[in-house]
Amino acid sequence: MKFYKVRDMDFLMDDNFPRPLVALAGNPNTGKSTIFNALTGLKQHTGNWPGKTVSLARGTFYHRNVKFCVVDLPGTYSLLANSLEEQVARNFILFNRPDVMLVITDATCLERNLNLALQIMEITDRIIVCVNLIDEAAKKGIYVDGDVLSKELGVPVVATAARRGIGLFELKEMIFKVYSGKVKPSPRKVNYGEELEKAIGELVPRLENTFSGRINPRWAALSIISGDYSIEDLEELVKIRDESREESAYGYSFFSQLPGNRGLK
Repeated sequence: MKFYKVRDMDFLMDDNFPRPLVALAGNPNTGKSTIFNALTGLKQHTGNWPGKTVSLARGTFYHRNVKFCVVDLPGTYSLLANSLEEQVARNFILFNRPDVMLVITDATCLERNLNLALQIMEITDRIIVCVNLIDEAAKKGIYVDGDVLSKELGVPVVATAARRGIGLFELKEMIFKVYSGKVKPSPRKVNYGEELEKAIGELVPRLENTFSGRINPRWAALSIISGDYSIEDLEELVKIRDESREESAYGYSFFSQLPGNRGLK
C-alpha cells in the first residue's frame, strides 16, 4: 500500500495512477475505508483522527482478470474545497478522471450523504453509489430500495454491509461492468431552475472550447455562477469567471442551499 502526502496539488493533475482507476469518495464514517480494505485486502485504520495528515491510500484488486487500481480519497461532506481534504478530493476527481467513481453512502442517513453524490455526478458520469451499512440500517427499521434509488439517480446502486462481507462481489461486478461499458450510468442532473439553467447553457460552450474535455463544462459553469472561491487554483477557470458577466448576477452557493422545489432532470 502506498500513501501520498498531499502538499503539491500539481501531483494530483498528473497521471500517476495505473489504469483502470477506481476512486472511492464519501462522507466521514460511512465505512469508506472498510470498503477499501475489503476490495484490496489491505489493512488500514478506519477511524478519524483530529489533525490527521491528508493522505491518499492506494491498493489493487483483480476481478474477471482485470487489475484495478483503487484510491481511497479523504472523507468529505462536499467538493466545495473549503478544506484541504475537499480540495484534494475535488482535484483528484477532476484531473485524474477515474474510470469508475465509487461514492460510499451510509444507509442510516442516506439523504445527507447523497449531497456529495450529486456534486460528483456533476463532474463525471462513471459513477456507482454504494449504500453501505445496510445491516445497521435494518436494526433501525430502515430499508433502502436500490432499484428505486438507481432509477431516480440514473446510476447503478449496490447495497453492502462491508464489515460482514455482504454485497462485495456484487460491488466488484458492477465496477467491472461500468469500466467495461456493459453498464453505462446516465446521472440525472439537478435542475436549478430556468434562469440559472440558461446561464449555465451560455457558459458551457465557452468552457468546452477552453478545456477541450479536460474538465466537465457543466461543473465548471456551476462553479463560476455559484461564486465558488475554491477555484482560485484553477487559473483558466478563474479567467473565464472574471470575464463573465453572469458572476455578479448569480453570486451564491447552490450546493449548500439546494431549494426543495428544484428537482432532478
